[in-house]
Amino acid sequence: MLDFLNPLLNRHPERVKANVEIYTWQTCPYCIRAKMLLWWKGVQFQEYKIDGNEAARSQMAERANGRRTVPQIFINTQHIGGCDDLYELDTKGQLDPLLAEPA
Repeated sequence: MLDFLNPLLNRHPERVKANVEIYTWQTCPYCIRAKMLLWWKGVQFQEYKIDGNEAARSQMAERANGRRTVPQIFINTQHIGGCDDLYELDTKGQLDPLLAEPA
């Protein structure tokens, strides 16, 4: 709807080609912060809400090298880590190239 603002805001959703998955809890502030960054970049992501679901949390931990905290983020099946890891990649200029890689 307001796509004409994207270039003015330095948003380039057309460049995002990666498959992004994020495991979250609905009220987790770090999950919300990570999703906001992904949203800002125009990323369409698959969200797995695992609130209180121990089986889903165990599955997430298996994929995330034993990490059981949320969020856990994957780009093209590569484990990125949590919210701080996502923001660190962005600060270093490494997130956009990952998001531009086709799935």
